[in-house]
Amino acid sequence: MGLLDSLMGNASEADASEVQEELAQVLADNEQVVTAYKMVRDLHVFTNKRLINVDKQGMTGKKIDYLSIPYKSITQFNVETAGSFDSDCELKIWISGRSEPIEIEIKKALATDVQKSLANMMFA
Repeated sequence: MGLLDSLMGNASEADASEVQEELAQVLADNEQVVTAYKMVRDLHVFTNKRLINVDKQGMTGKKIDYLSIPYKSITQFNVETAGSFDSDCELKIWISGRSEPIEIEIKKALATDVQKSLANMMFA
């Protein structure tokens, strides 16, 4: 039911140890995955150092975009929740040195979890 849940907007928390192994070549030597959220093929990964958004693109998912945002560079963030008929929420992250925020679509079911994870890592 995992794929059906993801397609319906019910994304789930991914196993941190599996994500750690999957991203081993991307993570720094002393970097650990704290929590991760999977949405169909994409991942939002919270490590002890940064937020990594893994966007698998195309039909095969072989093209991957890794967006790395160090917590220390985040000045503010905003989560705009979805309405009744909208399945996606929008996460906006402002980074020092940029006037425009980075915008990331997240599934409605993850809005509060992602917001709490980001706050926990920024204010730790």
